[in-house]
Amino acid sequence: MPAEPALRVVLCWHMHQPDYRDHATGEHQLPWTYLHAVKDYVDMAAHLEAEPRARAVVNFAPVLLERLEDYAVQIQGFLRGERALRDPLLAALAQPALPTAIAPRADLVRACLRANEARLIRRFPPYARLAEMGRWLLEHPDGLGYVDDQYLADLLVWYHLAWLGETVRRSDPRARRLLEKEASFSLHDRRELLTLLGELIAGIIPRYRALAGQGRVELAMSPYAHPILPLLLDLASAREALPEAPLPHAEGYPGGLERARWHLAAGRAVFTRCFGREPVGCWPSEGAVSDEALRLLEAFGFRWAASGQGVLRHSLARAGLEASPGHLYRPWRLRDGTLACYFRDDGLSDLIGFTYSGWHADDAVGDLVHHLERIAAERPGGVVPIILDGENAWEHYPENGYWFLQGLYRRLAEHPRIALATFTECLEAGPAAEPLDGFVAGSWVYGTLSTWIGDPDKNRGWEMLIEAKRAWDAHAGAVQDPARRERLLRQLGVCEGSDWFWWFGDYNPAETVSDFERLFRMHLANLYQLMGLEPPEHLGHVFTHGRGRPQLGGVMRRAGEAAPD
Repeated sequence: MPAEPALRVVLCWHMHQPDYRDHATGEHQLPWTYLHAVKDYVDMAAHLEAEPRARAVVNFAPVLLERLEDYAVQIQGFLRGERALRDPLLAALAQPALPTAIAPRADLVRACLRANEARLIRRFPPYARLAEMGRWLLEHPDGLGYVDDQYLADLLVWYHLAWLGETVRRSDPRARRLLEKEASFSLHDRRELLTLLGELIAGIIPRYRALAGQGRVELAMSPYAHPILPLLLDLASAREALPEAPLPHAEGYPGGLERARWHLAAGRAVFTRCFGREPVGCWPSEGAVSDEALRLLEAFGFRWAASGQGVLRHSLARAGLEASPGHLYRPWRLRDGTLACYFRDDGLSDLIGFTYSGWHADDAVGDLVHHLERIAAERPGGVVPIILDGENAWEHYPENGYWFLQGLYRRLAEHPRIALATFTECLEAGPAAEPLDGFVAGSWVYGTLSTWIGDPDKNRGWEMLIEAKRAWDAHAGAVQDPARRERLLRQLGVCEGSDWFWWFGDYNPAETVSDFERLFRMHLANLYQLMGLEPPEHLGHVFTHGRGRPQLGGVMRRAGEAAPD
C-alpha cells in the first residue's frame, strides 16, 4: 500500500518594524528596530542554520530591510570615526561623555527599563539590581544628580546584554566575557559591545540570503512601508466584515490605487536589491486582503499571498458554505484569478504567540506536534499555515524561546508524517487553489479591519493623512528634482504605514500610544515641510483622546495577537 502523503506545515515568520526615524534629522526616535535585530532576527536565523532539515518562510517589510542597512552603516561608520550615531541609546552606549543634567539622565534610565520584567530584567541579577535602583531614581529624580557615570554605563551595558539573542550569549566570547564581568564596565567594554551589535546587524540580510540560496528558507515581502492595502484602495472595504463600522469623513484615500502600486513596486525593488532574487510570495501587511488587493498582488507577479482564518470564515459564509478544517488546509483563489491565498491556522499560531511561553519547552513542542498529528490523520496531504511575528513573542519565553524553537524545528523535521515546507513548495505539490467568487475584506486580527479604522482616534488619524495627501496632490507634482521627489515619496509612504493606526485607541498601553501618536504627527509634519508648506496647526497637538492602559514593561506584544494582552 502506498504511504499516505505527509501533512505539510508552513512556519511563516513575519519580520517588521515601522520607520522610527525623524527624516528631517535622521535621528532614530525609538530603538526597537536594532533591539529586535540583535535579539530576534539573529536568533531566528541561527535556529534555522542549526537544523539543516528545517524549512520556513521568512517575510520582511522592505522598510525594515532599509533600516537594518542604515544601522549597520551607522555603527561601522562610527567605529571608523567617519560619522555620528543617530540613535540616542547607541550613542550613549558608545560615547565617553554621559549626560550630566537631571532630565536627560532620567530619559536614559527610563529607556533602559523598557524591557520585559520577568524574562529580560529579572533573569540577570545585576541588571535587576540596577533596574530597581533606576525605578527609585525616577521616583526621586533629584537623586540622579548624585549618581556617578558608572551607574549609567553599567545600566546601558546590561540593557543591551539582556536584549542580545540567546544564541549570541551562548556562543560569542565577547558577550560571555561581559556577562561574567557583571559590573564596572569600561569605555572599552562599551565599544566592544557596540562592535558586536554592529556585526550582528550587518550579518542579518546576508544570513537570510544564504539560507534562501540553500533552499532552506523562502523569503517573502510585505508592501514597502507596511500599509493596509484594502484601506488604501477603498476605505469602505472595512464595512464588508463590519457593515456598521464608523468611517472617516472622506469618500476614500485620494489616489489610493497609485499609492498601493508604489508600495509594491518600491518594496520589490528593495527586496530584490537585498536578496538578489524576486519575491514569489507576499504576506500583505497584517494579512489584510480584499478582492482588489489580491488582484493587484497578482498583477505584480506574486504567486501566493496569505491572510487570517477569520477572512476565510467570513468569505465562505458569504458564499453559503460552512467553514471546516478541509477548507482551511488548502489554498483558495479568486475565480477569475490565479494567485493562491493561504490562511493561517489561528489556533495553532496563537498557541505559539501567547500560550506556550508559559509552558516547559518540551511540553509545548509536544502539544503542538500532537495537534499536527491529529490533523495529519484527518487531512493527509493538507497544508497547515502557522503564521506569526518572528519578533515579539520570544521576549515572553524563557531564554528568548531558545529551547522551544530548537525543539520545534528538530521534532517537526524528523517526524515521519509531517513535512516542513514553504508556500511555493506547496504550490508545486498541491492541492490546487479552490476558486471563490470573492473574499470579504479583512485581516488576521478578528478577520476584520477594525484594528486600523473605525475607532474615533483611528478615523481622525486617517483624516489627517488624507488632508496631507490632498496637499501632496496639489504641490508635489511641481517638484522637479529627482532626489527630493524620491524623499517625498518615501516620506509619504512612511505616513501610510499601518503601525500608527494600530496603536491609536485607549485599549493599548498609554506610553506606547503616546510614542506612536507623536511619531505619526512628526512624519506628517515632515511631509509638509518637504513640500515647502507650513504644517497645519493641529499637528502640534495630541489628538488621541484615550488615556490607554498602564504600561507593563516593554513595547506591547503583537505576535499572534487577536486581542490586547
